[in-house]
Amino acid sequence: MELGPVPPSYPLALRATYHDACHLCHAQRIRRQPRQLLRLIPGLELVELDESEICCGAAGSYNLAQPAMAARLGQRKADRILATQAQAVFAANAGCLLQIARYVCEQRPDVWVAHPVEALWAAYSGERPPVASTQGTQATRSQR
Repeated sequence: MELGPVPPSYPLALRATYHDACHLCHAQRIRRQPRQLLRLIPGLELVELDESEICCGAAGSYNLAQPAMAARLGQRKADRILATQAQAVFAANAGCLLQIARYVCEQRPDVWVAHPVEALWAAYSGERPPVASTQGTQATRSQR
């Protein structure tokens, strides 16, 4: 954000939420900037996620070392995400993306779980993400 990003041109008509990865929000104190970048995207409705800063259960290898607790955290995170009625959830950590996708997509396989850069790519390139649009038609990964 400090570099002054150029706003994207292509709309991304989605209701989305953002999960704060532990390493960003707790260790680096980065919370505002990913949301600011996502809010640059025309048509993207970004809704706040209740308990966004609470771990999703991935925590590096925590989900391997403590699978029962990681599963409880994963389901809790999925419940919060699904309560937003978002069509997409963004997180800036590969472990979080895998954990969130596992628990969210068990109940709602149509939710797009992605890194914020993927949303920005769609908005800069015009490439549509692999999720249902707000009009109810299935979007596909194809160039405009």
